[in-house]
Amino acid sequence: MNARRNFIKKGTLAAGALGTTQAFGANIIDSKKVAKERILGHGDYQYRLIEDWAQMWNSNLPILNCHEMVMDSKGRLIMLGDHKANNVIVFDKSGKVIDSWGCSFPGGHGLTLSKEGEEDFLFIADSGWQMNNDGSYRHHNGRVTKTTVDGKILFDIGHPATIGVYEPGETFSPTETAVAPNGDIYVADGYGKDIILQYDQNGRYIRHWGGHNNTDANYNLNNAHGVTLDTRDPQNPMLIISSRGDNSYKFFSLEGKYIKTLHLPNMWVCRAVIDEQNLYAGVCWSKDREGIFDWKQPTGFVTVLEGDQVVSCPGAEAPVYKKGILQPTYQLADRPIFHGHDVCVDEDKNLYICQWNALRTAPFKLERI
Repeated sequence: MNARRNFIKKGTLAAGALGTTQAFGANIIDSKKVAKERILGHGDYQYRLIEDWAQMWNSNLPILNCHEMVMDSKGRLIMLGDHKANNVIVFDKSGKVIDSWGCSFPGGHGLTLSKEGEEDFLFIADSGWQMNNDGSYRHHNGRVTKTTVDGKILFDIGHPATIGVYEPGETFSPTETAVAPNGDIYVADGYGKDIILQYDQNGRYIRHWGGHNNTDANYNLNNAHGVTLDTRDPQNPMLIISSRGDNSYKFFSLEGKYIKTLHLPNMWVCRAVIDEQNLYAGVCWSKDREGIFDWKQPTGFVTVLEGDQVVSCPGAEAPVYKKGILQPTYQLADRPIFHGHDVCVDEDKNLYICQWNALRTAPFKLERI
């Protein structure tokens, strides 16, 4: 894989040099375009920033927040947002809009792809929080919904008060789902009680864990924003839970037993995205160099890990380890990424970045170089 990557990289650089020479010879080089090209990331994980990848000018679809994106088995990129006029936008890999559907998920937040045999399905987590035009929020009942990839609703998982897990009136604000190999569904109540709820494939309750004030503090979760199935070790599948307020990922067994914590100082990490042996994540916020945290400020970026080691931070300075301990990572001064909310990885290892509260911008592409 590394040899192939180096070959492609050298070929790309050579072609780029030839193209530049030809352009100079013809006196037609576009200096503005060259000046605008931006490379983000570090080491073997560097990317060309393509901000206008999404060809939204060919559609009349409004965007509020781009929360998450997945790629289906046909190579289509499916994005979930929270605009009241449309929730799901489907792109091909050139950025062309090829489909859109849904306006019943005004708090559309989490999007998970599940394969059952040869068929793809989606799980949508509607957090119940909807942004108003002035940037304030209002709340409705949260829900988790299973749909086909073209938007047919198959079933809902509603408020846990209906099964006696929550008290009536307690807030349920699901932010993410994960689906196990046996079909079990895990729901992260990341904007509610910070509990992870496990259901079977038909939506029947099995167990829950997490929350606050546990006897064993390892089970405490602080903004359980994401839940991800980790099958990098097929013999020992795990769940990765974002404890975002702790700048951490917590790893659990599929039965909810605590395994370990991975601390990522200064990173308010969203859901973990697994591709081969790597972990990718959007970082929604970070502190500045004075140690100030302000959730209203665009202080995010993206992080890439090989195993438990951070190797690249597109949109931020290079990760630094001292005596094996990761030091705080700081966003680049010109803020190429406002709020990293999700990462989608294609087969060429390009990244597609969804952002929250980023001036209503569509996802952009980080093209691997």
